[in-house]
Amino acid sequence: MSKEIIHDLLLAELDRATTLRARFAEDASHSERRAHLRTWQAARLARTHQDLLESRRFHDAAEFFLVDLYGPKDLSRHIDDVRRILPVMMKVLPESGLTTVAHAVELNVLSESLDGAIVEALGADAATISDATYAAAYRKAGREEDRERQIDLIALLGAALDGLTNQRFIGAALKMMRKPAELAGLGELQGFLERGYRAFAAMRGGAGEFVSIVVGRERSIVKGLLAGDDGVLCWRPQS
Repeated sequence: MSKEIIHDLLLAELDRATTLRARFAEDASHSERRAHLRTWQAARLARTHQDLLESRRFHDAAEFFLVDLYGPKDLSRHIDDVRRILPVMMKVLPESGLTTVAHAVELNVLSESLDGAIVEALGADAATISDATYAAAYRKAGREEDRERQIDLIALLGAALDGLTNQRFIGAALKMMRKPAELAGLGELQGFLERGYRAFAAMRGGAGEFVSIVVGRERSIVKGLLAGDDGVLCWRPQS
């Protein structure tokens, strides 16, 4: 994709984020219930990918995946402010770097939307989530195509981050962005990019195997849940 196309896609996702957050802001209890959901999801992901977290080779990437991509952190409160640093990113980052940012923003917005749907489906059960109530809410929310896209974005983002680690000067470019990002109030977003770069750079032999494992497991869980198999939430890797 050209930088112009990526720029337009980013702006479109930022507009979606603004609309989504405005809708959720109308529900005063939404943020608290969403926090309960994301904490529960983070614990489930830690169980499912325990072996990756315990792996010397994959630990950093697994932690980035669990904390920054699927975890309880909320980058979306910074999402609109990306507009302020977008001109800097367009000048400093190559197309591959901008593509990484675009995938990350789209994933964040889509995850926010999907989490919102589950929060609504859970209702009062959001404060005391169990495997059964989560699975029921997951099926009630539906949106199978969006779930597939969410996992596709994980794969795309993993591949993009892996590609960045093989390019010269990317580390330097990220450092050049650090000060403008901090001045714009985007230190968390900048940290997200730097943590992802470092985590994937630490994997010897590339990230293909790691991404394949994570994507394969998550696709199986989506398929199982939508088919009515709550047991997939209890799956653990063989020790």
